[in-house]
Amino acid sequence: MNLKSKKFYFILFPFVIYFLIGSYLSLTNGLTSDEWIEQKNWEINIASVIDFISTGKYPELTNYRDKYHGIGFHYISQPIQYLIKNYITNINEVSKFGGLLLSKHFVVFLAFCLSGLFFYKIVNKIINNKIYALLSTGIYLLYPYLFGHSHFNPKDIPFLTFWLINTYFSLKIFEEIYLEKKIKFKYIVLVSFLSAYLISIRVVGILIFLQYLVTLIIFLNLKKINFINFLIKYYKIISIFILVFLPSIIILNPIFWHDPFEILNSIKWMGKYPQNICTLTDGTCMKANNLPSSYYFIWFFYKLPILILFGYLIFPLVESKIFKDKIVSIYYGTITIIAPLIIFLFIIKNVALYEELRHLLFIFPLIFITAVTNLFFFIKKKILYIVGIVMIIFFVLENYNTNPYQYTWLNSFAKLKNIEKNFEIDYWGLSNKNLQNKILEFSKKNNVSKSTCVFGDFYVKEFLETKGFNCFKLYSQIDDPNKRPLFAYKNLRTVKRSDPKNCDLIWDEKYKYSFYHKEISAGTLWYCY
Repeated sequence: MNLKSKKFYFILFPFVIYFLIGSYLSLTNGLTSDEWIEQKNWEINIASVIDFISTGKYPELTNYRDKYHGIGFHYISQPIQYLIKNYITNINEVSKFGGLLLSKHFVVFLAFCLSGLFFYKIVNKIINNKIYALLSTGIYLLYPYLFGHSHFNPKDIPFLTFWLINTYFSLKIFEEIYLEKKIKFKYIVLVSFLSAYLISIRVVGILIFLQYLVTLIIFLNLKKINFINFLIKYYKIISIFILVFLPSIIILNPIFWHDPFEILNSIKWMGKYPQNICTLTDGTCMKANNLPSSYYFIWFFYKLPILILFGYLIFPLVESKIFKDKIVSIYYGTITIIAPLIIFLFIIKNVALYEELRHLLFIFPLIFITAVTNLFFFIKKKILYIVGIVMIIFFVLENYNTNPYQYTWLNSFAKLKNIEKNFEIDYWGLSNKNLQNKILEFSKKNNVSKSTCVFGDFYVKEFLETKGFNCFKLYSQIDDPNKRPLFAYKNLRTVKRSDPKNCDLIWDEKYKYSFYHKEISAGTLWYCY
């Protein structure tokens, strides 16, 4: 084995371990409150497609409240889910429906791993240093906030991945144009189709065209040509892009079939998605449809790693070094400009956001790329490598300590506060699996009848049904006249409700951050006599 092969396997080994561990964690995780909605969206769209083909109409879809929720990722995930669902059902001992939903977790994590590949490609393109690009990618892939979401988030993680893929290939095309190389037809078709596919996952993908515009402006400025001349010179490329994009976006979104202008309604609806909830933000519950601009900056301040925050803020100290190279300017300039531009656009349009910054996950990789690039040009390489390794070790520990609640991760600034009182805790309810397992343990130890009713979240039955339990209700029904004894667990936002009356606390599901003084309660389990 030559030296080059040894280096390859040395690099490959940790990523294989990462993939295996991450896949296992995703497939043995709890179920989140959005997953059944995503599955329902898919099933209604498929049934409606069949109706449309046979009758030319699909009233179930046009009258469906969530008709504008894109189903793009399902085209990839559903075939894989159905291939592995029986295996996942068996190893988790869950209901068939639960097994089907858990199967998607693997595809989501696979997508996140793919995003790591393109993250590496972009960083290495900008700094031309494979070692640092690999360290940066390791930090990105182990960043607990994204790593946690990658185990289940069926919408935002795939969207993040395909935004990065679009970013890489679109920038590569502009690089080829700048160098006046012949552009391969397949790359134009690919970017065009991927742009449509991105929008089919979430309609906010339309903002990728804003990013393309930023790239174009940078390109025109560097090349010293005006827009009209650009159109004349590259009209063939632009025509191919349009001819592929328009039919692709309609085909991938069944709701557009009866009227392509539904895309305008889709943008309007999803920008102000009507859901009367708020997000606990530094002690204040901020309503999704009326967010103050401070909401964004509070969450970025507490969510981004301190090293990344520092790296991002030193931009004025390093930008002159970075913009010396014309090609690097196209890549770095686009990525650095588009992230704050999107945040600014969301603020002025007062876009509705739920659960921290989950709808803005796709700009986190862009912020990371800018930050790690700035750090590369600011800190000596040996020191930077040491800092990168320490950061990776720290993230490994944080993921270990907080699993499976990494998706609520907060940086060390937040640890100076009372996290439970100031921020959201397990807002997607991943604690349901552990809480239901504790019900099984308690029942076996105390000989509790399997006919005892269990009150919990959306998935109160998925891990219990196969064990013989047959009575399941939502926690919100706990105050109704109910036969006792019963089990009740509080997670999701029900953790803010009062405790059930005349009940014993039998389990408090907790996790602990590194360097934080107390454990955090993700959910509680009660037995009511």
